[in-house]
Amino acid sequence: MTYEVPVAPGESADIEETTGSEREGWPLWEVFVRARRGISHVHIGSLHAADPESALQNARDVYTRRGEGVSVWVVPSEQVYAFEPEAAADYVEANEKVYRLATAYDIPDEVGQM
Repeated sequence: MTYEVPVAPGESADIEETTGSEREGWPLWEVFVRARRGISHVHIGSLHAADPESALQNARDVYTRRGEGVSVWVVPSEQVYAFEPEAAADYVEANEKVYRLATAYDIPDEVGQM
């Protein structure tokens, strides 16, 4: 069974070969949302936008459409710098700092259960 797709006057019947995912002119933005006052912003996704204002508008529309957040940040992806978890040992030797763990301390009997 075949079906002819109708073409409106002034339109082309050619099939698009790209999906539109190649957004060469639109940079990628990282979106951070704070769910309520007093807690940290959390990365919740990415989007493409032409400028900061449209990135913020799109992020608000996409990620907080039901009022989930009280604050939204958008940051250009090329401005985000991070290291891989495997490289964390180069910055902090957490295993050598046992004083950060509660198990490193003796609880006096007078305290009871903590």
